Amino acid sequence: MTAKTDELTREYFNSIMVTPRYIDSDLPNLSVNLFGHEFSTPVMTAALSHLNNICEDGMVEFAKGAKSCNALHFVGMGEDDELERIINTGAKTVKIIKPHERDGEVFRKIKHARENGAFAVGMDIDHAISWKGEYDVVLGLPMRPKTLEQMKAFVKASELPFIVKGVLSPQDAEKCVEMGASAIIISHHHGIMDSMVPPLMILPEIKKAVDGKLKIFVDCGFESGMDAFKALALGADAVGVGRALMDPLKTGAFGVEAKIQQINSELSTVMARTGAKTVSEIDPSVLRFRKF
Repeated sequence: MTAKTDELTREYFNSIMVTPRYIDSDLPNLSVNLFGHEFSTPVMTAALSHLNNICEDGMVEFAKGAKSCNALHFVGMGEDDELERIINTGAKTVKIIKPHERDGEVFRKIKHARENGAFAVGMDIDHAISWKGEYDVVLGLPMRPKTLEQMKAFVKASELPFIVKGVLSPQDAEKCVEMGASAIIISHHHGIMDSMVPPLMILPEIKKAVDGKLKIFVDCGFESGMDAFKALALGADAVGVGRALMDPLKTGAFGVEAKIQQINSELSTVMARTGAKTVSEIDPSVLRFRKF
């Protein structure tokens, strides 16, 4: 029986334990600086799309919730006018672009995002191949894998921080350094293939491979501040929360803000109980691992 990736991911989260350190501890500061901007939290929104089935104007409400928390906000597919309305909320927004078959469409979307005030842009590299072993087609739009040279051209055209989503190996991470990317998102896209390595399991290996040359973000399955702490302790600079924000989004931006603040509160508690006064002080030596 093939192992389900989402189940493996949750099992790995649960296999990591934390040792507290109370002496000399204090309430922490959660702020992080990403690409020259000071955010109030290392908790980001994940790159989602098409949320109008959850609440009216769901994508814009999602952005408003991130803005209220001063959290970095990501957005996936969507029409140009929707992206403009998202950016106009004031949320620092990263537009993640699919690997469209036509490079011209990628360049057009990069230009549109840049000219309308996106904070950063990037590409979702893991949606090029379908589960049928064919080139992917997403909502009727044909996709193709991209070469390193193509990616270099996208990075150059962006004139903004460029973030590559879907990295799950040191080899891809090293290529992201070579192409000039500013950050990667370690992600298996909610189990896009069975038996994929849990992001937190591969995170230390990827961190070693990039050697501080770019920022490391991670998403997939984050539900709590404890989950976020474990990723930060293993070397992530920030974490993306997606599905855990879907139910809260039913009440609009308020629900998203409340859930992010809950995760922040949980993260603050774990940091205070392990002696980390800032995100940069989170110490991987507090972690213990049981057999996975």
